[in-house]
Amino acid sequence: MDVPLAPYVPPRFLGNGHVQSIVPNVFRRVSLPPYARERIKLSDGDFLDVDWLCAGNDRVAILSHGLGGYSRRPYVTGMARALRAAGWDIAAWNFRGCGGTINNRPRFTHSGSSDDLAAVIEHVRRRGTYRRIALVGFSMGANITLLYLGRLANAIPPELCGAVAFSVPCDLRAASEVLARPGNRIYMRRFLRQLREHLRAMSARFPEAISLRGYEAIRDFRDFDDRYTAPLHGFRDALDYWEQSSSRRVLASIARPAWIINARNDPFLAPECFPEAEAAANPCLHLIAPASGGHCGFLRFRSKGRYWSEQVAKQILQTTSETSNEKK
Repeated sequence: MDVPLAPYVPPRFLGNGHVQSIVPNVFRRVSLPPYARERIKLSDGDFLDVDWLCAGNDRVAILSHGLGGYSRRPYVTGMARALRAAGWDIAAWNFRGCGGTINNRPRFTHSGSSDDLAAVIEHVRRRGTYRRIALVGFSMGANITLLYLGRLANAIPPELCGAVAFSVPCDLRAASEVLARPGNRIYMRRFLRQLREHLRAMSARFPEAISLRGYEAIRDFRDFDDRYTAPLHGFRDALDYWEQSSSRRVLASIARPAWIINARNDPFLAPECFPEAEAAANPCLHLIAPASGGHCGFLRFRSKGRYWSEQVAKQILQTTSETSNEKK
């Protein structure tokens, strides 16, 4: 499916990938949309919090945030605002423990948690009001989105018309090794600090399963995933978790229109996160790799507060929605 998109051109003097990653995260302000929260029950006895923007549309976009994020981060609310204006209802779900309440089980949504996204999609379907469902994911949420599409390729609901995945670490091992480099220490420290606070709250509720003793010795994602992610979620170790949870391994199976949009200067991504061969071999998979953009950045000025990523997602989803209607 060919969707002509305007190229991304960064603001003058803001072409550096680190600047493009940090400025939107620190300085962007988006008025909070009037979310209505719904708590959905999961089959394992846990729950997920979904924040809705409903205007009676017959199509809905499900937004999946990144590691350390939640539904009220600017990149999520900016996307929600743009798609709502384009005629989409919005369901922005919060990963386990990211909605402001500790969950019922000593588990968190990780990069391989396509089952959590599947539960949200099925819940949205059961409403019975949407003819079209689209997915938009950011970073870890983007990996989960692609993993869902690949793992469940033969069982994707007919309403799902397409997906857009921004800043995808689709090869988790390679991306983790890039983030462990000294030049990315500022990001790693921030992630580990956020994860520690999340674990602190979980440890208070599940002291038998989670301890923070010796946490200061953790230096990177391999240390963290070896100690926490892998044993809590049934993986052998960090390497096993990364192998099983990397969306790149299932890209060939994707059978619905999906766009990967990864900037070449994204400081979080390794060369392995640009799946050119997979995109060339799969007509449903499209890779857009602008030279600039940073990580979940793509900032623009003098555009009424709309970022390039939001304009692109709106255009792609409009096309996929209309094409799906034609096929019906």
